[in-house]
Amino acid sequence: MQSEDRHAHWRDVYSKKAENEVSWFQQSPTPSIELIMQVGATRASAIIDIGGGASRLIDNLIANGFEDVTVLDISEASLQVARARLGDRATKVDWIVADVTTWEPRKTYDIWHDRAAFHFLTEESDRTAYVNRLKQAVKVGGHAIIATFALDGPERCSGLPVVRYDPEGLARILAPAFQLTDQRQHGHATPWGKQQSFQFSVFRRTDLP
Repeated sequence: MQSEDRHAHWRDVYSKKAENEVSWFQQSPTPSIELIMQVGATRASAIIDIGGGASRLIDNLIANGFEDVTVLDISEASLQVARARLGDRATKVDWIVADVTTWEPRKTYDIWHDRAAFHFLTEESDRTAYVNRLKQAVKVGGHAIIATFALDGPERCSGLPVVRYDPEGLARILAPAFQLTDQRQHGHATPWGKQQSFQFSVFRRTDLP
C-alpha cells in the first residue's frame, strides 16, 4: 500500500468512527505501561508512540509525570481526538503527523513504542523503511517495544491485511541493530468482546548498524 493510500484509509477510519468504536481501543494500556517501566524509563526519558493515534497511552504517560513524550500517526484526525481529550495537557506532547516509513526523525529517543502499527506493513520495502527510521531514532542502549498480532492472531484488521509475528521472527527483521530482551503474549478484548492475540516484544538498541 502506498503512503497516500494509507493516509486516506486512516483518515476515513477516524472520520467515521468514535475512539471506542475501533477494535484496538484500550481503556487502559496496561501491557505497554508495564513494559515501559520495566525497561527503566524515568520522567526525563524521551518516549515516542508510533501509530499512537487516539490511544490512551499518552494520557497515562502524562499522568505518570513523563516530560518528553511524542505521538506520531499518519492520521491528523486521530491526533485531533487525542488532543481534544487531553485539553490543556495536550501542550505537553509533541504531535507529529507523518507516515513512519517516510518520516525523518529530528531527535533521538530512549523508548520507541509501537502497538499495532508495524504489522500493517505487508511489503518488504515498507518494513525496511520502518527499520531504517527505528535505527535512526532510538539511542544506543535505548529500547523498542513493538506489539503485533501473534501467529494465532487475526489475519486482517480495519479491512486491511496484516503480517503476524512471533518474537523470533520479528527479531530477525530488526537484527543486528536490535537485540530481543523480553516478550509476552497478551489477549486483547475488543470493545465488542472479541479476543485478539497480541505479541509484545522488547528490543535493546545495540551499537551495531
